[in-house]
Amino acid sequence: MTHLAASEHRLPDLRFVPVESLVPHERHDDRRLQALVSRLQSEAVLKNPPIVAALADQPGRFMVLDGANRVTAAARARLPHLVVQVVEYEAPHVHLSTWSHALGEMPRHELETALRGIPGLTVAEETHRHAQALLARREALAFVAYADGGTDTLHGGAGIMEQNELLNDVVDTYRGRQRYFRVASDEFDDARERHPGITALVVYPHFQPAEVAELATTGARLPAGITRHLIRWRALRLDVPIEKLSSGEPLAEKNRWLAEWLAEKTAGRRVRFYEESTVSFDE
Repeated sequence: MTHLAASEHRLPDLRFVPVESLVPHERHDDRRLQALVSRLQSEAVLKNPPIVAALADQPGRFMVLDGANRVTAAARARLPHLVVQVVEYEAPHVHLSTWSHALGEMPRHELETALRGIPGLTVAEETHRHAQALLARREALAFVAYADGGTDTLHGGAGIMEQNELLNDVVDTYRGRQRYFRVASDEFDDARERHPGITALVVYPHFQPAEVAELATTGARLPAGITRHLIRWRALRLDVPIEKLSSGEPLAEKNRWLAEWLAEKTAGRRVRFYEESTVSFDE
């Protein structure tokens, strides 16, 4: 563990913003919402601020890169303002990659039947390597690798908007019906090593930041849990009091309070920078 003085690094850009100014880029998870609202109310603090990026063509509005469920929970709790971490949506500040979904206890025939029932989606069996190549060239919408060694490619959609709708339909075939795991690999054996017992691995395409922003600003939403944003110097354990979020104070006054509060934490050596990856067991 490396502890470095805060003065050696640039502190995260943390600020209060109106909840209504936050634009999600992905769907929220209804199953987690009530638990998050209850946690906000019971813990009385916002532990980890959502990560957002300013929308260049919509001044005063921000796209949520990470924290769609927290933002939706804040809106459900009728909080007027939320503390967020504002980042530049480009390297080295943010690295965008993709999560695959590892499914457990969903037989191949059951998933294939559900997928073939989606209007506008075509399912074709391919070799695994060819499926990877098709997806890399965006000639396939996604592919599914199965426990029996087979692989299906998924095709459809005339443009990014239609393709996004189909991706949501694909996720809807298993979301809510069973638990699934997010994994970084597109290899079934790698996913099974981490999650024994899985029956399928659904692999999604890599998006560019401009595509994510375009979908968000038009009101479209990517499926929950397929974009993976790696944030440099992510702010954690901020613990902002909910009473400050919910108060009727003007936004400028709240941000003055936040600046002073952060200055006190820094002066009191209560801010730490961690260079290496961490593993947390209390989320």
